[in-house]
Amino acid sequence: MIVDESVVNDWRKAGRISAVALDYGKRLIKKGTPLIDVCDAVDAKIFELGARPSFPSQVSLDHVAAHYCPESGDKAILDAQVCKLDVGACYNGALGDNAVTVDLGGSKGELVAASEKALSDAIKIVKAGVPVCEIGAAIKGAISSFGFSPIRNLSGHGLGKFEIHTRPTIPNFDNGDRTQLHENEVIAIEPFATIGKGVIFESSNPEVFMQVSERQTRDPGIGKVLGKIREYEMLPFAKRWLLKEFPALKVSIALKILEQQGIIQGFPPLVEEAKGLVSQAEKTLIVTKSGCEVLTKPE
Repeated sequence: MIVDESVVNDWRKAGRISAVALDYGKRLIKKGTPLIDVCDAVDAKIFELGARPSFPSQVSLDHVAAHYCPESGDKAILDAQVCKLDVGACYNGALGDNAVTVDLGGSKGELVAASEKALSDAIKIVKAGVPVCEIGAAIKGAISSFGFSPIRNLSGHGLGKFEIHTRPTIPNFDNGDRTQLHENEVIAIEPFATIGKGVIFESSNPEVFMQVSERQTRDPGIGKVLGKIREYEMLPFAKRWLLKEFPALKVSIALKILEQQGIIQGFPPLVEEAKGLVSQAEKTLIVTKSGCEVLTKPE
């Protein structure tokens, strides 16, 4: 999205809150901590800071690259894992999106450094007129220099008002896409480094969903659930959020029917094909004529 100067401060505030929440969550990631406690605490922090989540906060472990959101009653306990924390805040429709990897085992520092270096190198070349494939080339070059592979079928993306994924796609390798960045365009750069094949697949049992159609449901029995979903304004939401207001069986049936009717879409965890460990780094920025302004940084 090309951001008008009149709303750029909303994007800056969304970015700052996202960064503060990410740093807060990073400090919560410790051995022995329930994973769901981290996600709930980060979501609560975003509300405390005057925004709401752009999407449910997620902690994806080891070979799960992204989109792991705990279910209600999740029993996972953090241990010696490679933990990807992905966090975003929404302020007046402006969105932030950022991620960090924490190596609780203490032996995968190079893997973490690979995605961080890829993000840093990519940000250095961002400016209006740069083709997205050049950003992808910089990302792949940095990750390959550590002896790892980028995940080729995951990418960065544009952000729009209440839209967490829009054009352009920011690849993690040189895919030949000559689409150029534009001044005042908001994008998220999101390198993933892995010891595996560099390809992910969608697993099963999504806990994150998003409304994708304004159509009404044909089933009056789930109208109240859809009414609550509409309050999220087309942003992703967690199944466990609905369980605070509706019985579990009603929620499960509603999500199944709404997905079948094409009103919502589920986003299951994304797993590296060879079960290789994955690290992630991400920041949101706004493109300028001569470079960029990183939005997801604390004040």
